[in-house]
Amino acid sequence: MTGHVLLARLDSAGDVLLTGPAVRAVASAARAVTFLAGPNGAAAAELLPGVDHVLRFRAVWVDFDPPPLSAPDVHELIERVRAARIDEALIFTSFHQSPLPLALLLRLAGVPRIGAISDDYPGSLLDLRHRVRTDVPEPLRALSLAAAAGFPVADDRLRVRADLPDVTALTGDPGYVVYHPGAAVPARRPSAERGAAIVAALTAAGYRVLVTGGPGERELTAAAAAGGGTDLGGATDLRGLAAVLRGAAVVVAPNTGPAHLAAAVGTPVVSLFAPVVPARRWAPHGVPTVLLGDQYAGCRDTRARECPVPGHPCLDGIPAGAVVAAVEQLGGAPRRLTAVSPGITATPPFDVAERTSP
Repeated sequence: MTGHVLLARLDSAGDVLLTGPAVRAVASAARAVTFLAGPNGAAAAELLPGVDHVLRFRAVWVDFDPPPLSAPDVHELIERVRAARIDEALIFTSFHQSPLPLALLLRLAGVPRIGAISDDYPGSLLDLRHRVRTDVPEPLRALSLAAAAGFPVADDRLRVRADLPDVTALTGDPGYVVYHPGAAVPARRPSAERGAAIVAALTAAGYRVLVTGGPGERELTAAAAAGGGTDLGGATDLRGLAAVLRGAAVVVAPNTGPAHLAAAVGTPVVSLFAPVVPARRWAPHGVPTVLLGDQYAGCRDTRARECPVPGHPCLDGIPAGAVVAAVEQLGGAPRRLTAVSPGITATPPFDVAERTSP
């Protein structure tokens, strides 16, 4: 059995949830697992099966709105990692991120073995430099690093801990539809007006609709719920939200953390997907999914945070009736069936590595 392993993913809750299969692979052969997360991902790390401890660190090379680099914060991280007596570390990143700044800090903390996916020359910062194709879904990308490090891979499903709170006082009986209107990146969410139209159409079709969102999204959830839904904006933390999503028949959401959280509790997803990033990498993984949104819009592959196309046509052009049809399709389909737009594969074969080298 391996000793104490540190796993790191320093960005959002959704990104952390996508490392879940890799976390379980490592945990199956490690004495202990510590997860190093950013402030926006720590709550998600606490939900992952196999995580024993969570450390928090705000990485200025990852955050969208980073503060100045703080030497005391860096020194505190180094000392906390050193005190944890880490035997091995794996750094999970998206394809556009470099693991090397964190690898340097972990090396200074005395971590003897460090692995990561890196196209950049790492010098002596990495003991395992893994290479992966750029079209690989994020959960499989992370899982391939765990496999390259020698950890046994069992499955690639997203999961969270089973001990979620009872939220029936908020939700009523299971079987409702959840509409989650928000996303941290504005280009990835429909307008408030489109959200209200979607909720109104679902309600008219006979669905009981709950509208979810964080404390900072209450204005957005109230606008969407005006279409006939129940407004749960700010009513739950992430664990409570997971429980709400677990009781849903279908979740309708843009490309955001709650879509991945829905996948992690096994709930089908209607994904309102803006093509600013590729759906093949970021669509909900491992559950029945219908992908809606113009994947060839002018914003395609731009990684834009604000929509560069007037009228936000990729998402606001989705007819509310198409959302209702997608919910109907998923609500009556076997749970293992995946229905997606042409050219999108929800769970491709686990064949992702270009090259692995020490």
